Formats: sequence, structure tokens, C-alpha cells
Amino acid sequence: MDTHTINTADTPPSQPEGETPWLTAREQRMWRAHLEVAKLLEYQLSRELQPHNLAINDYEILVVLSEAPDRRMRMTDLATATLQSKSRLSHQITRMENAGLVLRQECPGDRRGLYAHLTEHGWETMQRVAPDHVRSVRAHFIDRFTEEQLDAMYEALAPVAEHLRGLRGRA
Repeated sequence: MDTHTINTADTPPSQPEGETPWLTAREQRMWRAHLEVAKLLEYQLSRELQPHNLAINDYEILVVLSEAPDRRMRMTDLATATLQSKSRLSHQITRMENAGLVLRQECPGDRRGLYAHLTEHGWETMQRVAPDHVRSVRAHFIDRFTEEQLDAMYEALAPVAEHLRGLRGRA
């Protein structure tokens, strides 16, 4: 990267039309901290799920299905909810089916549609693992902040999440 064109000041330079609005040093510091926290937190949470023979994506699917009506969801909706491609989710569900955590079921009235259904074993796994996972989330993230910081982080992140949700599905 050409360091001569990157702005290192704390204020953005005036940009001619069409020029790249480089991040300020302050913005860069925040962006990189966000990336590092997101990666390190996912790594740590994944590591702590390994003794339960679960990957972080498995756990996310268990959570989403456990909260769905009748503990089942159309595969296309589950892919959307977990931000996975239909193909990637299909492979993931196959692995989880082999472990007895989920079951694919046909959708009545839709020959091509399938449900992913949380099995009793999947539900029991979710109930067994959730307390450990919540303790991990608390220890590695939530408890690192004061009540005021939690509120401020939510207020800062909620509009970003809303913006990104709004972009989903657009070309």
C-alpha cells in the first residue's frame, strides 16, 4: 500500500470529487480494533466450543433453530439468518445431521423446499452448551464494559447493523 497517499492526520483531508476518502488515524485505529476484536472473539468462542464438538457456526444454527417456531426453519430462511450461502449451509447441515443435531424435512406443498429441524439431541446439546457459551461471552466481552459503555456501544452499532441489514439482497 502506498503510505504516501494514506492520511495519518486526525481530520480527513479535503477530497476532490472522486478521490478516495482515506481513514484518519483515529478512524483507522478504531476500524482495526474492531477487526481484531471480532476475529479474536470468534477465535476464543470457537475454541471454547471445541470440547462440545461444536464449531461456532454449528452453535449459531442451534440457537437460531432453538428460537424458531417448532424448532424448525426453511433452509433458505436459515441461510439468510446465519449469513451463509445456501450451498455452505447445506454442507453444514449435512455434518450436523450426521451428528444427530438436526434433521432435514420436506416442506408440505413445496417439493423443492426443505426445513432444518432441531432434533431432541440437538435441543439437549443446546441446553447443555448454552450456559458455558454465555459464560464465555460474558467473560470475554460483556464484562469488559461498564453499563454506560454497553449502552454507548449498542447505540453506536445498532445503526450500522440496520444499514447493513438494509443492503442485504441488493445487487
